[in-house]
Amino acid sequence: MQCSALRKNGFVMLKARPCKIVDMSTSKTGKHGHAKVHLVGLDIFSGKKYEDICPSTHNMDVPFVKREDYQLTDISDDGYLCLMSDNGDLREDLKIPEAEIGQQLKNEYDAGKELLCTVLKSCGEECVIAIKTNTALDK
Repeated sequence: MQCSALRKNGFVMLKARPCKIVDMSTSKTGKHGHAKVHLVGLDIFSGKKYEDICPSTHNMDVPFVKREDYQLTDISDDGYLCLMSDNGDLREDLKIPEAEIGQQLKNEYDAGKELLCTVLKSCGEECVIAIKTNTALDK
């Protein structure tokens, strides 16, 4: 995608990592006639900040980001999540995420709550980025 066509809150590859654009600014054309775009993005998996400057006419890679909701059915002893998709498929290949969300997920699960995990998939990587309590299933 062309640099000038990128928008805030969109996705872009910065330093070979899929990032969400949090800030972007365009500088004026200089003596040699190329406007530059300054991009600031947060890694969608680690939350790390990346910056890049490129001419507005250059093309940037845009990651294909897929978001899916799964119901948490179990947490194994070695820290893997057992997740069920809407159509009943089970998957047990995702680890509990690092940081606060992993701790929150464990606590809520231990409290016996039904949880929905939002999984973000991009560039061959997958990670649980959000959880929400599923009140519809408690009835």
